[in-house]
Amino acid sequence: MEVKIDDATTDDLPAIAAILNEAIETTTAVWYDELRTQDWMDAWFELKRLKGWPVLVARFDGRVVGYASYGEFRPHAGYRDTMEHSVYVDTSVRGTGIGRKLLAALIERARTNSVHVLVGGIADENTASISLHRALGFEEVARMPEVGQKFGRWLTLIFMQMVL
Repeated sequence: MEVKIDDATTDDLPAIAAILNEAIETTTAVWYDELRTQDWMDAWFELKRLKGWPVLVARFDGRVVGYASYGEFRPHAGYRDTMEHSVYVDTSVRGTGIGRKLLAALIERARTNSVHVLVGGIADENTASISLHRALGFEEVARMPEVGQKFGRWLTLIFMQMVL
């Protein structure tokens, strides 16, 4: 499977939104309740651009099949070198290694941009994401029982981090 990882453009936003919205509707990988509109995606992408935070896409067979990005962990100055990241992959290619390629590329971009720590917030039931993060060197640093909810049930959040 020949996958290319590169920087997203505004033309990629509809595909990114489709991947994110599927995750919102069907998974606990993201705890949003509302689907993301084109206006929301445009504002999100512009903020990433203004802050210098990457949005990477995975392309396979001419289409976007995944994306990864990071942004501020917390809005206080003392956290400026710590970023929280996200990785999402289209259902048609989950389990093929695309998430690993995206996360590895995002780690390298973070190093290039002098990020000190990458943090991932993961639902404890998302064993595939937890395994992926462990395989790339992330460590579990916190477990917060029942801090969120989705689909009418309480969810436990795991924080995993990598000191770069």
